[in-house]
Amino acid sequence: MKFLDQVKIFVKAGDGGSGSPSFRREKFIEFGGPDGGDGGKGGSVILKTERNLNTLIDFRYQQHFKAERGGDGSGKNKTGRGGKTLVLKVPIGTQVFEEDNKTVIYDFKKENEEFVVATGGKGGFGNTRFKSSTNRAPKKFTKGVIGEEYWIWLQLKTIADVGIIGLPNAGKSSLLASLTSANPKIANYKFTTLNPNLGVAMYDDKEITLADIPGLIEGAHSGTGLGIKFLKHIERCKTLLHLIDITEEDLVKSYTQVRDELKKYSKDLLKKEELVVFNKIDLIEKDQIKKKISIFKEEIDKNVMFMSTLDKKTVSDIKSKLIKYVS
Repeated sequence: MKFLDQVKIFVKAGDGGSGSPSFRREKFIEFGGPDGGDGGKGGSVILKTERNLNTLIDFRYQQHFKAERGGDGSGKNKTGRGGKTLVLKVPIGTQVFEEDNKTVIYDFKKENEEFVVATGGKGGFGNTRFKSSTNRAPKKFTKGVIGEEYWIWLQLKTIADVGIIGLPNAGKSSLLASLTSANPKIANYKFTTLNPNLGVAMYDDKEITLADIPGLIEGAHSGTGLGIKFLKHIERCKTLLHLIDITEEDLVKSYTQVRDELKKYSKDLLKKEELVVFNKIDLIEKDQIKKKISIFKEEIDKNVMFMSTLDKKTVSDIKSKLIKYVS
C-alpha cells in the first residue's frame, strides 16, 4: 500500500432546502391559507477515524467532497428531506489544519472519533411561518442557508507504542519484520525505507504497535533527507527503540547524531523512554562487542541490549523488554 501523510482537500456541506410558498387548495375551500413547509437541512461533512487505515492515499485522486443539499419544502406543510451526511474516513493520528496549514482545527487520537468539519445549512422557512393576524395569506418564504465550505489540510502523524529510530541501514526494517508480521522493503543499502512502516507484535497475549521510522541523517530537523516529514511521526510514539549497527566504527557518534536531530526538532522527544539496542551482533566477534560497548558506556550512561534479527532468542528478549516499557 502506498503511503501518503499530507493532503489538501475541499469540503462543502449541503445547502439548506428552500421553504415553500404553497397555499392550501381544496374543493369548496376558497381561501385555504398558506401551507408551505420548511426546507430540509443540508448534509454535513464529518471526518471519522478508522482503525484499519494508516495512510491518506484515498484522498490523492479525489480532493473535492460535497454533502447532499436539503430538500425543498412543499404544500400541506411538508418539510423537505434532510441532506445525507457525508462521512470521510481518516486514520487515527490525523490532524486537521486550516488552509494556511498551520492552524490546527482538530486532532484525532482515538478509534471511531468524529469531527464535523463543515455544517450543513439550515432549511428555509415556508410561507406558513409568516402567517399573522394582520397577514393571513403571506407569500413570503426564505431560501435555505448555504452550507459551510472550506479548504483544509489533513496531516497524518503515526500513532504507535514504539518508534524504531536510528541511522539509515541500522536494520530497522529487518527488526520490524522480525518482531511483527509486517513486510517492509528490506535491502542492504541506505534509505530503503522511504515511509513509516507499521507492525503489531504479540507477547504473552499483549499487543505492541511498532513504527519503523525512516533513517535519520544530519540536518533531518531542518528537512534534509525529508527529515521533518519523518520526525513528526515520532512525536506520537510512547517509547523509542534506538537501533544502532554495532559494526559502525564510532557507536557514540552514531547514537548522538540521532539524538541531536531529535533535540533540534523538539526537546520533548528526548523525554520519551528510550531502549538502546545494538544490532547485527552476529557479524563481529564477542571480544569486539565487549570492547565497543565498554567504550560506548564510558560516554553514554544507558542500559543497552544486543540482538541479531537472525536470532529468535534475542528478538524474543526485545519483545519482552518492550512490553514493560509500554504497559
